[in-house]
Amino acid sequence: MADKLWTKVRSDAELAIKSEPLLSILIQSAILNHSSLQESLISQIAEKLCSTKVPYKIIYEVANEAFCVDPRILKSVQADLLAVFDRDPSCNSVVQPILYFKGFVAIQAYRVSHWLWNNNRYDFAYLIQSRSSEVFGIDIHPAAKIGNGLMIDHAHSIVIGETATVGNDVSMLHSVTLGGTGSRGLQRHPTIEDGVLLGAGAKVLGNITVGHCSKVASGSVVLKSVPPKKTVAGVPAKIVGEAGCTQPSITMDQLIGNN
Repeated sequence: MADKLWTKVRSDAELAIKSEPLLSILIQSAILNHSSLQESLISQIAEKLCSTKVPYKIIYEVANEAFCVDPRILKSVQADLLAVFDRDPSCNSVVQPILYFKGFVAIQAYRVSHWLWNNNRYDFAYLIQSRSSEVFGIDIHPAAKIGNGLMIDHAHSIVIGETATVGNDVSMLHSVTLGGTGSRGLQRHPTIEDGVLLGAGAKVLGNITVGHCSKVASGSVVLKSVPPKKTVAGVPAKIVGEAGCTQPSITMDQLIGNN
């Protein structure tokens, strides 16, 4: 799958250069000068997060180590890239998320920081979290657990806390917070199960669960667990109907009236 997807990325990159020759240096550097999707993405992460005190080479080497040691990271990258391409109507090629969509690159930077965290390299994990917050406006704690196929549309002001869990094939829009309540206890943050759609500005707080294939309306504040396949809305959020479809995170249907 990786080779096939990489071939498609390169093909889209070549078409992009034909369409906009003025961006040829950018696209060559980010995509066509690399031999694999993994190498291209590691370079993007390093270029975005490097600084005068932590240069490109150091971040590149650490990210490359993470990808080489844990092949699951590349599988997650592939699923995330396809998720953006399939679900975001403004995404017209698989090369666009790598080049222009900060949410996609930020998620992959998180995956590197999560690997570092799991290998007790806490300071470097925090560094990547901090730089990602500064550069992308997205704050994901490296200890949070995130599944495959995550799509963050617009990707601004996202906060995912330390003990949060996000399942597979989840979609969320800007300004979503998966926040904690209290300062004690092992589990302070929510669990978002597979296939959930979180609308813009949704706040899910505390040790609660949003059941699989549920939908949280924009601007809602969720303080209690949500059963599977339901729609919740309001402050505080209440069940207002069924999810309206079998996979809300895939269809991206945010309307309440369809329930």
